[in-house]
Amino acid sequence: MNEHEFEDLHDKDAPQIVTELPGPKSKLLFEKQDRFETRAVRYVRHFPSAWESGKGATIQDIDGNLFIDWFTGPAVLNVGHGNPKVIEAAIVQLRKLSHVLDVPTEARINFLEKMQSILPGDLNGNGKIFFCVSGSDANEAAIKLSRYVTKKQTLISFDGALHGMTMGALAVSSLSPMKTDIGPLMPGVFRAPYAYCYRCPFNRSVKDCSLECAEYLRHIFRDPYSGLSEPAGIIVEPAQGEGGYIFPPNEFLKRLKEIADENCIPLIVDEIQTGLGRTGKMWASEWSGITPDILTISKSIAAGIPIAAIAYRKEYDDILPDVFHLGTYRGNPVGCAAGFEVMKFIQEAHLPERTLRLGKIMIEALRKTQEESKYLGDVRGKGLMIGLEFVKDKKTKDPAQDICRDVLAKCYKMGLVAMKAGRWGNCIRLAPPLVITDQLVMRGLEIMQKAIKSVNVS
Repeated sequence: MNEHEFEDLHDKDAPQIVTELPGPKSKLLFEKQDRFETRAVRYVRHFPSAWESGKGATIQDIDGNLFIDWFTGPAVLNVGHGNPKVIEAAIVQLRKLSHVLDVPTEARINFLEKMQSILPGDLNGNGKIFFCVSGSDANEAAIKLSRYVTKKQTLISFDGALHGMTMGALAVSSLSPMKTDIGPLMPGVFRAPYAYCYRCPFNRSVKDCSLECAEYLRHIFRDPYSGLSEPAGIIVEPAQGEGGYIFPPNEFLKRLKEIADENCIPLIVDEIQTGLGRTGKMWASEWSGITPDILTISKSIAAGIPIAAIAYRKEYDDILPDVFHLGTYRGNPVGCAAGFEVMKFIQEAHLPERTLRLGKIMIEALRKTQEESKYLGDVRGKGLMIGLEFVKDKKTKDPAQDICRDVLAKCYKMGLVAMKAGRWGNCIRLAPPLVITDQLVMRGLEIMQKAIKSVNVS
């Protein structure tokens, strides 16, 4: 695709704020949602308007306000809102057949063949694929698979992780507030430190890092009194999402794979948020040069249509029973048709390469802003998965939730959609569509930089 074709995917007038936020029509919808829907919703509390339509990297609300989207819900719309190729494929399939359980369809086989062709490392053309419905469901299937093939119980996960909201996926997650008053969760989870270099749990600087976090895990396996019993697998995000868009050194994942191999257990790599070109490679684990034993996939695979999958080593499949992880909607043909077009579009438009180029522009600009800011403590990322961490003081690194919240509110008022993350709610995660144009990147940067600079003097 040339740049003109990319430009046609978006609303070129963004951003444009024409009413107060929320506008009158949005207020009415908020009132109705509050009346009829559970209060246990999250994102509605952060975005003060009701959205009506999306185009590429732009969103229009019901009152006519136009925003640049650096959130994508989160990191779902790698190929943009309303991608015409995906829409057409979904409509064609919907008119033909919308539900068949796991009976073969052309859409299903096309999806499987395309997915096989883009899998990382030794899985490429040689793995097995198991359909799921959501990211949580995919991680549930991965947990079950690792236990089944090893005949062991304990899953090793990491602090700062989020693998989903169902009971097994939540058990291997580390966000304590989400677990309050709903236990007991799935037993047999052992927690290890993640390579959060800005806040190294071993008080090392980047310059003198020797990956004690990974070596500590190796020590846990070797120490008979560590408390680790019957390990069935290691589950890890190659870059943490909800934890704050945290990127470990590339060597970290490589060490985890070595530890898994040494102990004959699967390494489960959760690429639900990082996959499909988001970090500048098709899969974030490729930065470490490893092949996951089990790979979990969802979010951006079908551009917002709920579908997910796991890919895993072929030999695991030989021992699985027929109804290992049965489900009514797994492999839905509409999702398969959309997913095929998403993968095809990512390849043909060379989105990973585009992502690297645009991500470099954003990170370099934001690091200049970091130098001038009293409160922007860290800028990190790969491709178009970028984290900003705000602190009260750059020496003490005390988390600055209020400043983070203030920056986000100012961005929204100026027409830029972004969202917080992180253990203390003091990080901003930036995940624009991979099809975003240079022009919309620069407009978004101008807004973000203005918002950050404004809190310096507030």
